[in-house]
Amino acid sequence: MHRRAFLSTAASPLLAAAAPKRIAAIITEYRPGSHADVIIGKYLEGYKQDEKPPYPRSKIVSMFTEQVPKADMSRERAKKFGVPVYRTVMDALTLGGDKLAVDGVILIGEHGDYPFNDKEQRLYPRFEMFLKITDVFRQSGRSVPVFNDKHLSFNWRQAKRMVEISREMKFPMLAGSSVPVAMRIPSIDAPFGVRQNKAVAISYSGLDIYGFHLLEALQCLTERRRGGETGVRSVQCFEGDACWSYISNNSWARRLFDQALTKSNTRKPGDAKALVKNPSVFVIDYSDGLQAAAFLMTGMVEDFTIAIDLDGTAQPFSVLMNLQNGRPHHHFGCLTKKIEEMFETGRPPYPVERTLLTSGMLDFSLESRFQGHKKLDTPELARVRYQVSASSHFCTEGWS
Repeated sequence: MHRRAFLSTAASPLLAAAAPKRIAAIITEYRPGSHADVIIGKYLEGYKQDEKPPYPRSKIVSMFTEQVPKADMSRERAKKFGVPVYRTVMDALTLGGDKLAVDGVILIGEHGDYPFNDKEQRLYPRFEMFLKITDVFRQSGRSVPVFNDKHLSFNWRQAKRMVEISREMKFPMLAGSSVPVAMRIPSIDAPFGVRQNKAVAISYSGLDIYGFHLLEALQCLTERRRGGETGVRSVQCFEGDACWSYISNNSWARRLFDQALTKSNTRKPGDAKALVKNPSVFVIDYSDGLQAAAFLMTGMVEDFTIAIDLDGTAQPFSVLMNLQNGRPHHHFGCLTKKIEEMFETGRPPYPVERTLLTSGMLDFSLESRFQGHKKLDTPELARVRYQVSASSHFCTEGWS
């Protein structure tokens, strides 16, 4: 064999291994400010969305959008960056053929004109879109990594089934939002392997849309406690005066509530009861005895803060998860880097069970509210157990 031919042959596996991953984007709606804009936009326009490096290594090679609103960006973006928009999920994954033709899938079932159920949950079709994706996997006889933005589903059974399918078909799956990976002030993580006794998280906005973010912010810290995640045995939702009474009747909740607020950058001056017209709290009892309370305090704050009582420490651990309020929304760049890590390595950087448990906590908390704020035992959630590594995954540098 000639030396030139030998070098060409020897290099080809390395070149193939280094090739960018081809990604299909399966989206409900792509409009300005949507999750599709600030995630898929980073693949097309760069991390700063200014059409300048750095870019993710993977490439969006196809799109499917279920809805096309008046403010749609998908057609213009697709034309500008040479990405075909397909009419079906199957066509987007097969690139119009009959077999899976991509290396990964980003599923963004957030935003769009969808109805609400009687629990005031927006019925985004994440589960249905996921089934369409995995149908292509089954028909093709192979699977690729999948990222699912935010909740797995508004419905616990559907969320659980999504994770079961990923296990049955043996493909890597990552899910969740940008809040756990955002920059933090201070730039610290909950100590790994230390017993946690009580925890409080504070945020704002709607029970469904931001309740998930709030519980996920809590969960990414509590899962680091000694023994790992042991599941949740009960949940309860309180609103209005009952929320204030919960704080008054639980001195630990008041202490950690006040501590968490010291980390807020958006705390408005004035009396909390005067500022917050519709306070609410999700009370979470974990199987290992950890008690947590997650408060939505719209009118008083517009950020995410957490405080945790640790064994052997007089001062609670407390932190702000610091989101960039405006383009390019740096925290979504932090999330994109984690998505890329899974596409590149074939391993999710943190377990999908975090999002499964968070999805379940939210669904059962809203069920508690629907049933007149009744305390609900959750044996289903008590069976969600997992371990994380000591590694931290939040961004430590960037916009601020």
